Amino acid sequence: MLYLLRRKIVLIVLSLLFCSASAIAQENVINQESHDDKPYHFGINIGYNESHFNFTHHPRFLQYDSILDVESINNPGINLAWLVNVRMSNHFDIRVHPLDLTFSEKAFLYTQKYETDSSVTKKVQSITLSFPVNVAFSSDRIGNFKVYTLAGAKFDYDLASNAGASRAEDLIKLNRSDLSVELGLGFHIYFPYFVLSPEIKLSSGLTNIHARDPNLKYSNVIDKINSRMVTFSLTVE
Repeated sequence: MLYLLRRKIVLIVLSLLFCSASAIAQENVINQESHDDKPYHFGINIGYNESHFNFTHHPRFLQYDSILDVESINNPGINLAWLVNVRMSNHFDIRVHPLDLTFSEKAFLYTQKYETDSSVTKKVQSITLSFPVNVAFSSDRIGNFKVYTLAGAKFDYDLASNAGASRAEDLIKLNRSDLSVELGLGFHIYFPYFVLSPEIKLSSGLTNIHARDPNLKYSNVIDKINSRMVTFSLTVE
């Protein structure tokens, strides 16, 4: 299912980028001339993300030799969001996502010494409800094109958190909530009936989301876990 969604996203991106090239080529025609003067406007955002864990080893990792190595693996996911853009001045906007769903999958790769399978992958799937708030600084408009940067923070609530799981022998438990800082770069491309905004954004978790259990084999060798994510998205306003 995720593969089919990623394939559709790629096809949509290619189609929109082709249309974008046509729009930029027609710089003598100014599209959506009063768009940036509106006090607020709305948009729909769809994105592709790559996420992983940034973690530290627990002292137990050095005391026991059953787990020889632990690595965090990048995994893909998708984002679906509703955008509200509030104009502050000619160059500053506040961009908020009142509804933002992120489907992601992170994983740890363990190298074991005494097990039949020397390598084992433990995946953690998440369905996250996020609330990002970003301040965007944009350049002057050049024809049908504008560049912007953004910075802000977001609160995440993982609807699929396993922190309360009772049967967790082979799990890595994670807390439900997280707080992250974000940095991004994007472009506004103005079409006759809408504005397309390709964007790349980096997200770095500030809180330790590891619900560590010393009795769990794959959890007790890890101390702190922080989330990391790179998102490539398209917003239609």
